[in-house]
Amino acid sequence: MTRGDTALPVRLDRDSTVPLAVQLADALRESAATGHLRGGDRLPSTRALADRLGVSRTVTSAAYEQLHAEGWILGRHGSGTYVTTSPPAARPERRGFVTNDEAPSDLLMLTPGVPWADGLDRAAWRRAWRAAADTPPATYLYRSGLSDYRAAVAEHLLRHRGLDAGTDSVLATGGTTSAVVELASAVLRPGDLVAVEEPGYQRAVQAFRRAGMRVVPVPIDAEGLRPDVLPSGVRAVYCSPAHQYPMGCRMSAARRVELVERARAENFLVVEDDYDGELRYDVAPLPLLASLAPDVVVHLGTTSKILTPTLGAGWMVAPPSVTTTILDYRELTGTRPSPAGQRVVVELARHGDLGRHLRRLRRELSERRSMLVGALKKAGVPVLGDDAGAHLVVPLATPEDERERLASGKRRGLLLDGLGRHFARTPTAFGVAVGYAGCSREALRESLWVLVDLLRPRPR
Repeated sequence: MTRGDTALPVRLDRDSTVPLAVQLADALRESAATGHLRGGDRLPSTRALADRLGVSRTVTSAAYEQLHAEGWILGRHGSGTYVTTSPPAARPERRGFVTNDEAPSDLLMLTPGVPWADGLDRAAWRRAWRAAADTPPATYLYRSGLSDYRAAVAEHLLRHRGLDAGTDSVLATGGTTSAVVELASAVLRPGDLVAVEEPGYQRAVQAFRRAGMRVVPVPIDAEGLRPDVLPSGVRAVYCSPAHQYPMGCRMSAARRVELVERARAENFLVVEDDYDGELRYDVAPLPLLASLAPDVVVHLGTTSKILTPTLGAGWMVAPPSVTTTILDYRELTGTRPSPAGQRVVVELARHGDLGRHLRRLRRELSERRSMLVGALKKAGVPVLGDDAGAHLVVPLATPEDERERLASGKRRGLLLDGLGRHFARTPTAFGVAVGYAGCSREALRESLWVLVDLLRPRPR
């Protein structure tokens, strides 16, 4: 190739939101990477290229400066600007991750575990982030989390969950699942026997299994987990007593007492996942297991369901021996919960926005639940689950029936959840779990007739 100015295949989109200088730099970089430009090729001067493209010299100068900083081009005094890098002989194939994290955009999401993020006061949200950003950048991340965040969580637990934990007893976490991972990695040992609810939260099941625990599923009924069928020798029991996931029942007072008494007598930990614990609409929630037996209960909570998973902020309240072990583990591994989301929670709590949001959330979800339950029962559709939380369950007779309803829901624009996937062993109960927090009330109302028709009992 000659050393004269090289013809450049550059097209600039003046209607794009991407700055012209960035577009130009991207085009030249792509030309060098694909081989259209090769090492030693001379580029036009910034003035000549600006005239050719009909842009200001500021645009071409900024693009050249960026490419020079990245090492793609080099200016030679009195000679011009040259490409310095040739493309590799074979470009590696760019491989992406295949995930199913995102629901299809054309489906209305009616699955459990999705928060009412649209209900967040946007002015309060922006104010909290601005205030959090005013805090100087940290030079050290504390193992236990920000003290202001831990104090805010302690106040939240006292006001909304009746747990008098105190700031010193609270550890910040990245959320419930990350806390389970820490417990499995630091407190428990490979080979330990861990009991879990069946059906139950399968991410917790996988966290225990990946850490080498032996997981034994324990059946639940309308009163929650059955302590009477716990096997001997368990090292920990994982449960969601406030609003069982996914069946929606709560653990009775008698079973709570029985569970903690067995924990004390047999020296095992109870891991209390307070799923939907703040969302009770009929009666006051029963006392937390952590209130009954702080010596054997590890209490886990998160902002993901009451606010948004954007924050990645949760908490743990545990016996001192567990807390010390978790802190040692964090020190050894260098892991810390991110403070960014914690700071936002602090600001939301400081101005009373957290409490106001919880009151709006309870009122909104209670009304949605009443609307949904009323429509389903009027059509003769059976409904399981307490008057609480952000989802309900419609039982079905067979796995084939469950699969058919889920598939039909997708065809009709609704993304629903089935009970079958929540079993660690062979499923013994089937049905559809319907979440009602992850969409607008208007969208939920408009979908009611489809949902009722979809879940209506079929003639035999």
